[in-house]
Amino acid sequence: MVNDIRFQNLQERNMSFEDVFNRILKFMNRNQRGNYRLMIGTDSQVHHDYTLFITGIVIQSEGKGVWACIRKVSVPRKMGRLHERISRETSLTEEIVALITEEKKNRMIDIILPHIYHGATFTMEGHIDIGSGKKNKTKIYVEEMMARIESMGLEPKIKPNSFVASSYANRFTK
Repeated sequence: MVNDIRFQNLQERNMSFEDVFNRILKFMNRNQRGNYRLMIGTDSQVHHDYTLFITGIVIQSEGKGVWACIRKVSVPRKMGRLHERISRETSLTEEIVALITEEKKNRMIDIILPHIYHGATFTMEGHIDIGSGKKNKTKIYVEEMMARIESMGLEPKIKPNSFVASSYANRFTK
């Protein structure tokens, strides 16, 4: 099943998760003293006869750039119910996070570990395309979705701080 999951970005298509993970390691090895944020988030768009989900994976070296890719999943029906769609977005994010095993986390941490006393950092975030504002229809799902992301070992981020889901992934849902 893991081999069926494919990713792409503007430079490459048909990447496996192992390919993606190796690109992340390569990016981190360029500056082992960096401040890294590994961010994963999903957004969706209901189209005429299908619903498109885009999961973004972004590794950011603060002030030094990013490497990113997406995964597309199409559901062959209109998913009109907001809770169902947001729950599916969160599930797709969780699916990718589950591929980041303890061994993989340790490999990323090992890159910056010798440099933590010089300011190197590494965090993992789950970006959820929901907000807690008064007028936001998704505010009633904030606690539920944040708890799910937190249970996966990630720091949950919602709007306006969930830009991987609400901006990066969103670009590719149209």
